[in-house]
Amino acid sequence: MTSEGSPYARFQRALRIGRLSMVRAAAAELPRVELDDALSICLLISEQDSDRYERAVVRWLARLSLEVPTVRIEDLRAGLLAFEVLPENPRGARAALAELCTRHGLDRAARGLAQSA
Repeated sequence: MTSEGSPYARFQRALRIGRLSMVRAAAAELPRVELDDALSICLLISEQDSDRYERAVVRWLARLSLEVPTVRIEDLRAGLLAFEVLPENPRGARAALAELCTRHGLDRAARGLAQSA
């Protein structure tokens, strides 16, 4: 471990700073990016890399459907709608995503969304 901390600490610091290039580099050092953190990356991509935004959203929704057994079609639809309006209505979209995350036990993601809404 370097003086900068663990790979996950560097990843979290990059997320807090909001520099997508640093987030990508730090994420590459991790064995796995958790679903909560992947959502934070999607939100950052929506702000800084519109060309890759749609693919990031599709990937996050796919992971949500595979990793969270309580997710239903209507949840995926609600998530998709929230992501679609995120660029125009960030506050409303983040609130909808926070509700989705709360409903399915992604509490850390929901708290992060609530703080940024």
